[in-house]
Amino acid sequence: MEEFMDGSGAALRPAPPPGGYTVNDLFTLPDLPPHAELIDGSLVFRNPQQEFHSVMVDLLVAGLRGTQLPGLSVERQMTVVLDGRNAPEPDVSIVRAEAVTGLDQTSFQVADVLLAVEVVSPESEARDKGTKPQKYAAAGIPHFWLVEVAGADKHPVVRVYELDPLTKSYALTGIHHDRLKTGVPFTVDVDITLDALDAL
Repeated sequence: MEEFMDGSGAALRPAPPPGGYTVNDLFTLPDLPPHAELIDGSLVFRNPQQEFHSVMVDLLVAGLRGTQLPGLSVERQMTVVLDGRNAPEPDVSIVRAEAVTGLDQTSFQVADVLLAVEVVSPESEARDKGTKPQKYAAAGIPHFWLVEVAGADKHPVVRVYELDPLTKSYALTGIHHDRLKTGVPFTVDVDITLDALDAL
């Protein structure tokens, strides 16, 4: 595979092959930065995250892991293989427990994912709100949560969506400001106030 070269002749990163990268490339190309994603055959690299993003993911993971979820596993920033040219990395996902194969695992197949969660970052807002949920829905992930800040005090808001299997699109089923409390796809009650974030 060809490589781009800088002015000194040093290799920067492999040039994309005709038709774009594949899932195999994502897992085998050397020296990719952590948390690289594959979207429509293009490699996407994350910028440094804001404190809100990091703490909000911590809060959701802790809250979900403190919930009784029989037969399910809470995963943080693990690649989900949607198809040969798409392998995004949700901030949080809920997968079938039997899909967890070991500590060296790096990805899950989309059929094993019950819920994908994206915490919106300024640099990835278009992907978090548009590209990624559209792809999650098209691939059949039944539930999606979108988390962002709102209001002058910048408090967290969680929007909860459920897949319409006929249209392969998500329908909004709830908007949560202080507590994330829902019974679908499982019973969960998580404090998402600023005080809860500050307590971490």
